[in-house]
Amino acid sequence: MSERSEDGRSAAGAALPSTEPADATSAAVDATASAPVPEPVLQDPGAVAHAQRRGTRAEFEQFAQDRKAELEAQLTAKRAQLDAVNERIAARTGRNLLMAILIGVALGGSMLLSLVFVKELFMLVAVVLIGFTTSELSTALRAAGRDVPRIPTVVGGVLVVPAAWYLEGPGQWYGVLGAIALVSVWRLVEMAVPTARASRRNLVLDLAAGAFVQAYITLLGTFAVRLTSADGGQWWTLGFIILVVLVDTGAYASGLLFGKHPMAPRISPKKTWEGFAGALLVTLVGGVLIAQFMLGQPWWVGLILGGAIVVTATVGDLSESLIKRDLGVKDMSTWLPGHGGFLDRLDSLFPSAVIAYAIFLLVA
Repeated sequence: MSERSEDGRSAAGAALPSTEPADATSAAVDATASAPVPEPVLQDPGAVAHAQRRGTRAEFEQFAQDRKAELEAQLTAKRAQLDAVNERIAARTGRNLLMAILIGVALGGSMLLSLVFVKELFMLVAVVLIGFTTSELSTALRAAGRDVPRIPTVVGGVLVVPAAWYLEGPGQWYGVLGAIALVSVWRLVEMAVPTARASRRNLVLDLAAGAFVQAYITLLGTFAVRLTSADGGQWWTLGFIILVVLVDTGAYASGLLFGKHPMAPRISPKKTWEGFAGALLVTLVGGVLIAQFMLGQPWWVGLILGGAIVVTATVGDLSESLIKRDLGVKDMSTWLPGHGGFLDRLDSLFPSAVIAYAIFLLVA
């Protein structure tokens, strides 16, 4: 009995430790079960939609920025390629081709509008062009040491334009003589100023240089004014301007492609006989077409006009190159990117206006 009681006590004592952890676990479970359960947070549908819109907007802005950066990179690459091509062309031809084309189109467009719609507006075009070219040449002569007064040079040249338009031949010739007299008297009056005095030899050279500007630019340029003022003459003016453009374009293209034999290497190294041949071919064809479809003249008049314009345009270009060589300048000015100055662009037009007016008087 005693042993069984002791065994029973020992068994009970041994069972106590196994019941205590079970009680602790159940207590923890009860505590967890009795703890308050947090209620679910309900989100505002408007706030959710706003957040989604913000996310969509941010994604769109990022996409736009990426596309902008991509387009800028592409434009930069294309511009670099265009600049490289333009530099190669400029190295071979000596001018910025793109700017030359744009400025040529602008000048040609202004002349075209004045000749086609209201030919009296050509006087305004002539005033602007003669004003700029006389200023350029007088400035270049002054830089070379010749004291040519710019104000009377420009004013005198501009005033001859309306005189040639309304008074025809007498207005042109007397106007040019009056402009030369104005420039000469102005220079003589300047001799009274001590800082403007010069030796007798230099004074004679200054007077000759002032007269040369009026004879070269004003006299030759106003032949185009007289031609335009005549009945139907605006079409002849437009025709010879187109032919001069064809001479320049044909010589440039054929010289660029086939040019090997310089025409006048000491005056204009880039002008070649191959370019002259290309200009002749293009201008003869253009002359025939212009004579028949614009001027109402037989085809042989177009051949004469085209052939004569090729010669006068080439001589005008070479003459201006020779003047620049003697003055020690590359361009008459920098007012026209890709061309230099107005005189650099119009050098072929001045002598061509004379021959066009002469042919007009003979056949029209």
